Amino acid sequence: MAVQALAAILGGTQSLHTNSFDEAYAVPTEDAVTIALRTQQLLAYENGIGDVIDPLGGSFFIESLTDSLEKEAEKYIDKIDRLNGAVASIEQGFQQREIQESSYRQQKNVEESKTIVVGVNKFVSPYPKIPLLKFNPEQEDKQVEQLTRVKKTRDNNLVQKTLKNLEEVARGKENTMPAFLECAEAYASIGEMCDVLRRVFGIQKEYLVI
Repeated sequence: MAVQALAAILGGTQSLHTNSFDEAYAVPTEDAVTIALRTQQLLAYENGIGDVIDPLGGSFFIESLTDSLEKEAEKYIDKIDRLNGAVASIEQGFQQREIQESSYRQQKNVEESKTIVVGVNKFVSPYPKIPLLKFNPEQEDKQVEQLTRVKKTRDNNLVQKTLKNLEEVARGKENTMPAFLECAEAYASIGEMCDVLRRVFGIQKEYLVI
């Protein structure tokens, strides 16, 4: 993680977030969050790399990679333009399909050892058991009880009115944020607001990669 973060900064990233090592399994533990935070702090306060705007600027290798990246990006922009723009290409599933196909190829190459990932398909060490964060089951019961109480005591007519307004706004071209705020102030739940958006926009559909 530290190496990847360092590479990102050397590449001129404008912002950096380091994920906790257990984030793929559950809500991160305090120890995992602390390690991720310390990684950022080491880079920010110990080596001073953030004090330089472009540490690798002028490097022939890096500049050639940048040129190559720009050319490939321009090819994608041309494809999107031929599909009548970003919105139209999203509606046709172009971006999602490209991401999925790229992920599939990468995973296949890793599994076939065509792409080496140290610790995954080469130089593999036994993984220690990761202590995951566990919630007290009573907290779930408490949250359900609290939500039930809110739904009983709120003005449900007002809730339905704000949800209907959110749906109308979502179907149009206005900014949805004011409508969201009205829903929240009326104590509409996140689930109820998401249900509205699902009715309007549907849900994501995966594309089959062959």
